Amino acid sequence: MGLSVAPVWGPPGLLLTMALCPALTLHPAEARAPAPRDYCVLGAGPAGLQMAYFLQRAARDYVVFERASGPGSFFTRYPRHRKLISINKRYTGRTNAEFNLRHDWNSLLSHDPRLLFRRYSRAYFPDAGDMVRYLGDFAGRLGLRVRYNTTIAHVTLDKDRRAWNGHYFILTDQKGQEYRCSVLLVATGLSVPNLVDFPGSEYVEGYESVSVDPEDFVGQNVLILGRGNSAFETAENILGVTNFVHMLSRSRVRLSWATHYVGDLRAVNNGLLDTYQLKSLDGLLESDLADLAVVKDPKGKLHITLKFYLEESNQSAEAIPLPQDDSDNFAMRVAYDRVIRCLGWKFDFSIFNKSLRLSSGSEFSKKYPLVRPSYESKGSRGLFVLGTASHSVDYRKSAGGFIHGFRYTVRAVHRLLEHRHHGVAWPATEHPITQLTSCVLRRVNEASGLYQMFSVLADVVLLKENGTAFEYLEEFPMQMLAQLEAVTGRQARHGLFVINMEYGRNFSGPDKDVFFYDRSVGYTEDAWQSNFLHPVIYYYRHLPTEQEVRFRPADWPLPRPAAIHHILEDFLTDWTAPVSHILPLRRFLENCLGTDLRSFYAESCFLFALTRQKLPPFCQQGYLRMQGLVGTGSLRQHRVESGLLRDYAAAGKRREDSGQWPGLREPVDQPEAPGPLDQPLNSNKEEL
Repeated sequence: MGLSVAPVWGPPGLLLTMALCPALTLHPAEARAPAPRDYCVLGAGPAGLQMAYFLQRAARDYVVFERASGPGSFFTRYPRHRKLISINKRYTGRTNAEFNLRHDWNSLLSHDPRLLFRRYSRAYFPDAGDMVRYLGDFAGRLGLRVRYNTTIAHVTLDKDRRAWNGHYFILTDQKGQEYRCSVLLVATGLSVPNLVDFPGSEYVEGYESVSVDPEDFVGQNVLILGRGNSAFETAENILGVTNFVHMLSRSRVRLSWATHYVGDLRAVNNGLLDTYQLKSLDGLLESDLADLAVVKDPKGKLHITLKFYLEESNQSAEAIPLPQDDSDNFAMRVAYDRVIRCLGWKFDFSIFNKSLRLSSGSEFSKKYPLVRPSYESKGSRGLFVLGTASHSVDYRKSAGGFIHGFRYTVRAVHRLLEHRHHGVAWPATEHPITQLTSCVLRRVNEASGLYQMFSVLADVVLLKENGTAFEYLEEFPMQMLAQLEAVTGRQARHGLFVINMEYGRNFSGPDKDVFFYDRSVGYTEDAWQSNFLHPVIYYYRHLPTEQEVRFRPADWPLPRPAAIHHILEDFLTDWTAPVSHILPLRRFLENCLGTDLRSFYAESCFLFALTRQKLPPFCQQGYLRMQGLVGTGSLRQHRVESGLLRDYAAAGKRREDSGQWPGLREPVDQPEAPGPLDQPLNSNKEEL
């Protein structure tokens, strides 16, 4: 029996079946998985929307995932009593937009002047609802790409050489839909309430669910666990209707005006401090919450005891020993009607697979993910943490956990990503060296990012060869200074300056009086002892190494420089005083550069050309622009005396043409009137 051989191509239906076969055998989720994205952003709160704005302006491939039906869902519930503690200062007496952002703690960065928070609220401490409305408009007007009602339930890694960082991040939503992205930007904030596990903790109400109606607390004894703004906010709401409010925490109260940390207790919430210190029944107590226990009696009253009393007793609640049995003046011997937990929040690690290694398990890293100074996860390349959850970089130091701080750290992260993945160098402007003093002064007097992210973000001046020009980079993460060339695409081969804002090292802390007599420094020679926020300029001949940054002196934000200059603190934060601020700064820069940064009249430049081997940069640049000197009587006399010009007047052959002498060109730029700038370098007169 002969074998029949089928045609090579076969029937068309067979071809179609063969082509579809691989697709039909794929896992259903894999078959419908969309193409990988370059960037995925988790959370449409302020940090997520801020990053989305920068990605959209750069025309990048991105998507934002938000579990709620609109942006800013955190602010739909919190703070519970609806008053924000981020100030909305609508008037500063200035028209400079950058300066005004120093005192606007709610606006995000954008090119649209309509998207300033002062247009959404007139209140100094706005209502949280205004923030929700503002964020909705920010996302809507700018057309940001947000997928609402999408809850990312799980995040893991999938190694793939095609991905930028050697792996894709796999995001799975509540419906099982998978999304892939090369870079994951986590902006979910802190959303999990901090809990303390002790006997009787089931009787404790949480800040997230306790009533906000004061009428529910009339005539009650209330104990609040915690000592942050949420605890004091809760107390402030019920002070007028309760019998008394006691507040218990293991740490002392920390006042923001004493610590200079915006996350500590703000004055707007501290009414309980008045009633406590003015003997009006309310009070503060210190104890470790883990040592306590709460016992509920048959009448529903809550008694505070110690955990070891319960461990030693197997009796009923009525017979459990209480501290007052041993000490009849025990501070919490009166029973409470309610105990409220206000212990703050922590990051939600539950959706992240262990392969991402977001937390090391230490006490601090249980609150915040572990990130580098670049805000990239220490465990997974390509995973960046933004916004409030990134506060571990500057916890209790600067404003990185709040909108007026993290709007700038988000921009820094975006600039790092632009260079890493798209070859776009960190933005910089180039100027002649003669403009160095004015550039530094402009930034320290206007810049909001430097002002709010003090000791975290700094401006960097990169000197060009021969010191004739410089590049100016704004708001670079200070702790990444050793990596500057690798992460910015800029060269630092000829020295650099770092411009930073700092508080004095002895200005605040436990048991220190921040209102002490003579707390301010008023003399230029004492500027290094300035206590209040002030500019500090570091000069390095070479870029510091990683080792130098890591092992820098204690309490120094940077390694020890070749030279350092403190600009004298100023009550008005206005560093433009000619003698106190500008002159010392200019002389510091000149000493570092070994040159004269002043501007001169053309006549002085001519004299320097005759008497000095090296001209000041201002004079050099004038000649390079093919600009000559203005003809004046004294200049003509100099030329005659030097033998460069015949004395035609003496010979009776002087010929005056159009007010300029033969061979002289148009003048270099001059001040409108002569002044102290037109003096030789060796003058004994104080000069600006």
